[in-house]
Amino acid sequence: MIEVEYNLLLVAISYVIAVIGSFVGLNLAIRVPSAKPGGDLYFWVALSSIAIGGAIWSMHYIGMMAVDMKMPVTYDLGLTVISMLLAILFVAVGIVIVGRGSSSIAKLISGGVLTGLGVAAMHYTGMASMQMDATMSYNIPLLITSIVIAIVAAMAALWLAFNLRGTVQRFGSAFIMGIAVCGMHYTGVAAMEMSATAGHTMSMSHTHDGAITSSIIIFIGSAVVLGLLWFLASKNAPKQENLVFGE
Repeated sequence: MIEVEYNLLLVAISYVIAVIGSFVGLNLAIRVPSAKPGGDLYFWVALSSIAIGGAIWSMHYIGMMAVDMKMPVTYDLGLTVISMLLAILFVAVGIVIVGRGSSSIAKLISGGVLTGLGVAAMHYTGMASMQMDATMSYNIPLLITSIVIAIVAAMAALWLAFNLRGTVQRFGSAFIMGIAVCGMHYTGVAAMEMSATAGHTMSMSHTHDGAITSSIIIFIGSAVVLGLLWFLASKNAPKQENLVFGE
C-alpha cells in the first residue's frame, strides 16, 4: 500500500479558498428568501451555489494536489467537470429547499442530506477522475465518516446561510465551514487505499512545482470569481430578520 504525504502549504491554501467561498456564499444566499419567483430567484440561487459549490470544488482539487502520491497523477477532464457541476447543483437544491417558504427542521434536514450527499458525490467523482499507475479502494468506515461529515457540514452551512444577519457573524461562520469542508475532504482522502500496479516504481516524492503552480492558478481563478460575486453581494444588501427553524 502506498503511504501518501501532504504539502502543508497547499493544505493551507485549500482551507483559505473554502473559507472565502463560504463567506461569499453566505452573503449571497441571504437574498434567496426574499427573491421574487422567476429570474430574480434563479439569479441569486445560481450565484450563491456557484460561490459555495465552486469553492468546495476548488478546495477539493487544491487538496488533491497537496497529496504526494509518489507517482505522476493526471485527471480525466470529463469527470472533473462533472464533479464541479455536482457540487454546484446540489448546493443549489439545498439552498432552494431551506431558503424558500416557511422554515422547519424537516426542510433543514432534507436539504442538508441532499446537499451533503452531493458534496460527497463531487469528492468521490473527483477521486475517480485520477489517472495513475495504481489501483484504488476505500476504507469503508472512513468513507462513511466522510459522508456523515459532508451532511453535517451542509446542514450547518444552510442553517448559517439563513440565520445570521451580521457580516462579522457570517465571517466567523465561514472559518467554521472551512474546517468542516476540509474535514470532509481529508477524511475522504484518508479513506483512500492505493496499491501500485505491477512494474511501477515509486519515486521518493512527486510533490513538484507543477502541483503548486496548478494550485495557485485554481486559487487565483476562484478568488477572481468570488471577488466578482462578492461585489454583487455587497450591492444593496437586504436587511433580513433571523429565521427560526421549528416554528
